Amino acid sequence: MVYTLNVNGVSRTVDVDDATPLLWVLRDVLDMKGTKFGCGAGLCGACTVHLNGVAVRSCSTPIAGVGTAAITTIEGIGENPVGKKIQDAWLEIDVAQCGYCQAGQIMSATALLTHTPKPTDDDITAHMNGNLCRCATYNRIRTAIKLAAGEAPTKGA
Repeated sequence: MVYTLNVNGVSRTVDVDDATPLLWVLRDVLDMKGTKFGCGAGLCGACTVHLNGVAVRSCSTPIAGVGTAAITTIEGIGENPVGKKIQDAWLEIDVAQCGYCQAGQIMSATALLTHTPKPTDDDITAHMNGNLCRCATYNRIRTAIKLAAGEAPTKGA
């Protein structure tokens, strides 16, 4: 079926099966490789994108369920002022180690700060809980989120 999608503010037309996950439309049809495949079951967070500003797992979101929602990917998150702050903090804190999960982490962190501009540690833990990092950069992720929220980084982060 033919779908017209709003991806990072650009109208894109795709012809795919209704059950095709959004992840594969982005990666294989639109050649946008920033959104990663992790587990394929929506459990690891590597595939996180935004639909109308809400973080969703694109591997378990069928294209038929997207409708007219604005899709934001890691390639476009820097156009969002909060996303830009998150990206800048990620670089300043040097969060990434292997980097594979980082697109999903940044997408989830941006959604968190958009809805909770001054998150507590508990807020960060609860919101980021579904994003896995095999390199265990969780402390640096937390520090970067706090930095983007306007808190000074702590020593040793």
